Amino acid sequence: MAKKVIVIGAGFSGLAAASSLAQKGFDVTVIEKNEVPGGRARKFETDGFLFDMGPSWYWMPDVFEDYFAKFGKKPSDYYQLERLDPSYQIFFGQDDIMKVPASMQELEKLFDEYEPGSSKNLRKFLAEAQYKYEVGMNEFVFKPGHSIMEFADLRVVRSLFKLQMLTSMSSYVRKLFKNEKLIQLLEFPVLFLGAKPADTPALYSLMNYADLSLGTWYPKGGMHKIVEGMVKLAEELGVKFQMGEEVKQIVIPNGHAKQVVTDKGTYDADAVVGAADYHHIEQQILGPGHRKYDEQYWQKRTMAPSSLLFYLGIDKKLEGLLHHNLFFDEDFDRHAHEIYTDPKWPTKPLFYVCAPSVTDASVAPEGKENLFVLIPLAPDLEDNDALREKYYDIVMDRLEQLTGQSVREHVMYKRSFAHKDFKKDYHAFRGNAYGLANTLMQTAFLKPKMRSPKVKNLYYAGQLTTPGPGVPPSLISGQVVAETIEKDMNP
Repeated sequence: MAKKVIVIGAGFSGLAAASSLAQKGFDVTVIEKNEVPGGRARKFETDGFLFDMGPSWYWMPDVFEDYFAKFGKKPSDYYQLERLDPSYQIFFGQDDIMKVPASMQELEKLFDEYEPGSSKNLRKFLAEAQYKYEVGMNEFVFKPGHSIMEFADLRVVRSLFKLQMLTSMSSYVRKLFKNEKLIQLLEFPVLFLGAKPADTPALYSLMNYADLSLGTWYPKGGMHKIVEGMVKLAEELGVKFQMGEEVKQIVIPNGHAKQVVTDKGTYDADAVVGAADYHHIEQQILGPGHRKYDEQYWQKRTMAPSSLLFYLGIDKKLEGLLHHNLFFDEDFDRHAHEIYTDPKWPTKPLFYVCAPSVTDASVAPEGKENLFVLIPLAPDLEDNDALREKYYDIVMDRLEQLTGQSVREHVMYKRSFAHKDFKKDYHAFRGNAYGLANTLMQTAFLKPKMRSPKVKNLYYAGQLTTPGPGVPPSLISGQVVAETIEKDMNP
């Protein structure tokens, strides 16, 4: 009889864990509290608009290719990719827009326009970023982070200096570039990692290699097409799905998880993967004697941001927007300070607008526009309708002013999503959107452990454990936990 594994949560890490375990011969059931799979990458449809609810950037295409290749598949078996060119644009002010080209030759030209001669430093910066990316992907991210000994290999220790683990991203970028707009372009990707550039190791310039060298892509039909592909693959491998069921308890006699109890039934288990919110599973589902971390530990963690999101259906086509648009027309450092250092609703927020209908006619009715608007926020802020409306007005005022057109009066559908919704829909700790910040003290073996030391056959995956926040790391997390379970159960 195949050993039974219950995976809690059908986000990217849960789906990756489920398929990887099924391929290794385990009998896998995924239990998901929401009615549709995908976790934060769910979709919803209304009035002819199709909205991705969460992730909208497709970076690191090699991670997706490697994942599907493990099953003898390709991403193109499930969805079609298109490289965006320009990759995205940044609004620094009225008639002050930087379009970031896909071509390296054009990118070097852009850098020289903003800072004469800086293309030479860009080449150096990206060569170092490529080294970090390749070492990071080969040496670090596929390690489970059980102990420091995983990193005791001399090659890894030597490379720590070359990887610039002890230099901040901010000081590293400023050594090479003086133009403030180029600095913001290079610092923005680390905001996805959940810390200010000054507090993020320069190791993470590997994100710039992912952004500027590997490119920004789009799966036709929307990001949820990745989820649909992963679910289809899982089902082909025999994985069973129980949707719309919430896990209430893990039964743990003699320090072993034996059953998972939901609001609808009970499932026997030889192992359990918690691919839902780590804090929720520990603090709400496990009894006190089975928890590795107490509430005090969790409250001391540095969280990546939360977000206020707006899903908008516009009754006309808009001018001047690309697929991805960053609005950096206010003080970058001040907004970062109000997320990380002095958490509060931002005085003058930066924001991001995704307009997938610019690339893909299928996500909006003909002649209409689909907008996804995101304001990064500190986690655990007060969240009410009045605050959401206040920030909706701030963002719409600036969107209209900077693109020179009326937008608000053409909104035919509007839905907002923020802290309260992250907590309700995903049990997200402190209403976070991106998981645990990748600070130096929360990297690798310093993250919450993937293997429970209190329950012999309980494991964790996702953005609160190794390797960290984001879609590709979550995909990797699920694969790493499956490897760990196989080693533990079939030594």
